[in-house]
Amino acid sequence: MRPVIEQVEVVDLRGRCEAAVKGGARLQMAYAWFPRGGTEPEIRYLLHCGANRPLEIWCSRPGSRPTPSLARISPLLSWYEREMIDLCGIAFLDHPQPLPLALLPGARASMPPLWPNANTSLTYSPLPYTLPEIAGPMREDVQLLPFGPVRADVLESAQFIFYYIGEGILRYEPQLFFKHRGMEKRFEGVRQDLGAVLAERVSGIGSVAHALSYCRALEAAAEVQVPRRAEWLRVLLAELERLYNHLHYLGHLCHTTTLKVGEAQGKYLEEMAKQINASMSGSRFLRSLIAPGGLRREPSLQGVEAALTALSSQFEPYAAMLERTGTHLDRLITTGKFSQRLAFDQGATGPIERASGLDRDLRRDQPYAAYGELPLTVALREGGDAHARQQVRIAEVANSIEMLLELIRRLPEGPIRVACEAPPGAEGLGWAESPRGSVYYAIHLDEAGRLARVKIKSPSFSNWYAFSFTVHDSNMMDYAINEASFGLSIAGCDR
Repeated sequence: MRPVIEQVEVVDLRGRCEAAVKGGARLQMAYAWFPRGGTEPEIRYLLHCGANRPLEIWCSRPGSRPTPSLARISPLLSWYEREMIDLCGIAFLDHPQPLPLALLPGARASMPPLWPNANTSLTYSPLPYTLPEIAGPMREDVQLLPFGPVRADVLESAQFIFYYIGEGILRYEPQLFFKHRGMEKRFEGVRQDLGAVLAERVSGIGSVAHALSYCRALEAAAEVQVPRRAEWLRVLLAELERLYNHLHYLGHLCHTTTLKVGEAQGKYLEEMAKQINASMSGSRFLRSLIAPGGLRREPSLQGVEAALTALSSQFEPYAAMLERTGTHLDRLITTGKFSQRLAFDQGATGPIERASGLDRDLRRDQPYAAYGELPLTVALREGGDAHARQQVRIAEVANSIEMLLELIRRLPEGPIRVACEAPPGAEGLGWAESPRGSVYYAIHLDEAGRLARVKIKSPSFSNWYAFSFTVHDSNMMDYAINEASFGLSIAGCDR
């Protein structure tokens, strides 16, 4: 289904947003771009209105009028609006938290980085930490812990500010974007076919989902129908990516609960999955296969069915062991509770929302590639805690293996690619359900047919924002487990 695009006046935005949210729709993202390289921005809002209903895109041009913040109505838009303030120079009226996001506190940009033809320089003056005003007899006991951005092990750069008493966390503020790579800016002026190469590198562990979303956006702009065999092979790649991501997740979650045998077994199974990827495609991360119009080449399926069957035979007892190991479950159950209402309001996506009972999955709700023809079961749990998040991923691993085996047996014959070149000035929207949740790419082409604007909605951008709500009023001992249970990627967020 093609999205429905509608022009909405700035003065009508709040009313339309209130009505949409009351009707069960959820805004997925918002971004700004500058049509035809001008200085007047257009703000776009993407809405998911429910299963098997077309996505909606609202276009609004504020001109000289103030743009109302929608974050009090749809809280998940808070970070998107702050990102537009930092990168596009757009002010939002009545924003509940008008603080820097992509630019670190103390950083100053000579001009908004996403302005057309911007040549931006940054200056930086570090700001001191200040405790929020605290009332009551315990105020002298509140301590501040700035953890990061350099952390132990090989973790990505981020700083987490904890305000705590003893082990109890009163307030938590994540500071990401220390290594913001400006990926959306990097797309500007790039040839259409090379955009897929960039998309694969936005998040290394989501290469397939990002490349697929980009290519589907370009194919929508070009009005191209991808060959049926290529659509089936795209599902094969996407589910293999889900498989190794979830197996790594289970091993890492065991690491945080100190279940060493579970960690070793999970990462061994992850290695098995990556070896399947390498033998089939030449890349453990399944890169350089998906291209505009289909696939660059045929993957080798020799031995893949047998390898998946062997993986499944080892995964089943491993999953059963995780679900009956008391010391592991004791650390997961009730940790990081996240209600269904919070998951909806704060924009959680993927296994995180499904573990809180939100029945959403783009593979089913907005079917793409060959997902409408294969056995897909959406895994749901109601607990909303770290244990529920583990259970969702275990169920998704089992379903992915089932789907992959069925796909290999029924794979249709035919070509795997058609020519794909969108006309100058065209635009398109593409999406995929990655292992961490929904990925969206919105692309706009300039008058020469090159990329003028590419907006990336990454699942970790949404889930990092939502994660904070599970940390407040929790405790230091559970923090690492809670963070691991969300399966977050800092690179995927920072872009």
